Order: sequence, then C-alpha cells, then structure tokens
Amino acid sequence: SIYFTDPGFGRVEFYGLPRPQELSFQGVYRIDGDGALLTLLADDFAQPNGLCFSLDESRLFINDTERGHIRVFGVETNGDLNGGAVWAVTEGEEPGSPDGMKIDSRGNLYCTGPGGIHVFDASGDILGVIPTPEDCANFTFGDEDLRSLYIAASTSLYRLRVRVPGLRLF
Repeated sequence: SIYFTDPGFGRVEFYGLPRPQELSFQGVYRIDGDGALLTLLADDFAQPNGLCFSLDESRLFINDTERGHIRVFGVETNGDLNGGAVWAVTEGEEPGSPDGMKIDSRGNLYCTGPGGIHVFDASGDILGVIPTPEDCANFTFGDEDLRSLYIAASTSLYRLRVRVPGLRLF
C-alpha cells in the first residue's frame, strides 16, 4: 500500500498555481497494493504533510504543517488507521514548520520545524533541534553508512554527519 497526504500548498500563489480546491478538506489516503482502491483515512488536518512509519510499522506519524504538530496513528492489519492523538509539537521562535519527516535506525523521529530539524525519541520526547542556517523543508540520510544528513534548505543543500544512522530501506 501507499500512504500519502494531500495538503493544499500547490493551490496557493507562494507555492504553486492559485486555483480553487475540489474538496473541502485536506486528507490522508491509502492506495492498496494492487492500486484498485483509494481510501480516505483522515480528513481532520489543517495541512497534513510529512509522514513516516515507526520501525515496526505499527504506528504512522503524520505532521500538520499549519498546526505545528505531529500526530500518531495505530496501523490496523487491513491498513486502516486508528487513534490520531497529538504526539509531539515542533516549537520555537525561528522560522520553519513541520514538513519533511524521517526515522532513524533507533526509532528516533526527525522532523523539520522552527529553527531546523527537531529530533524526538520513540515516546515523543524532544531530544534536541539540529539548527540550520536557513529554513529547511526536507532532508534524507545518505552515504554508505547512512550517517550523513542531507538537508534541503531554501537556497542551499547542507550535509551534516550524525551519530545514529538512518534506517536502511531494503
């Protein structure tokens, strides 16, 4: 299955081409593995954006750019979601908001936010913020050892070595 969010950013002038929305909400969806069924999973976000699974894929984290928080959902065996409580908040006086989100090999969750990349442990407690010199929207773990964090910022691409490697996907 493929899980995705549908924020309205591409329909506003700053990010895209201004045009009316077809739906009255921004949703979170799942397309089943065979592509035959599209399911709306949540429609109560202001601007759902980044998402990532826990290490065991039993939980799905989804951030809300407009509200500045990350919610957590349980993933049922059929792929539906349950719960949806606010799990963590990205706070700070600097510019930035939740957007890109990843998990490392220890289950720590990284999410862009005010001032840089906020790092939370598996229970949602903030471990710290990796400060960035400008707004960043996304990032990825890279290099052979997955200990380089490549950060896509407003005008530049940054590389930062980290202690905990990212999660190797297959």
